[in-house]
Amino acid sequence: MATQNTTRRLRPQLISEDVSSWYGLQTVSTYETNRTDASGAKLQQAYQVMLAQQQAETEKQALYRAAADAARLAEWEFHNAVLAMKEVVRGQYGLDSDQAQAVGLKKKSDYKRPNRKKSVTS
Repeated sequence: MATQNTTRRLRPQLISEDVSSWYGLQTVSTYETNRTDASGAKLQQAYQVMLAQQQAETEKQALYRAAADAARLAEWEFHNAVLAMKEVVRGQYGLDSDQAQAVGLKKKSDYKRPNRKKSVTS
């Protein structure tokens, strides 16, 4: 048998087929094997572990999404606070002040004046 790549997830369809097979095996009352990895008890244990891990994954994904939403909202709150601070600095110290430049705004005098283009008459 080829080595299995356990770093990738199994397709949901394949897992569903495996669960159906497990349910089907439960109807076979005469199933017995000497292989410990294929025994009914091992299958039951593996199924329960899989369900528990899937539940834990789902719970952690929900927590991750909630944390990501909270971080995103906090970032927007901070951004809006900085924009408000820049407006206050612009209003309190003026558009051409060193304080405005200190908070990341460009001084009004640093803007290049537009040049009037002379029209060519022929």
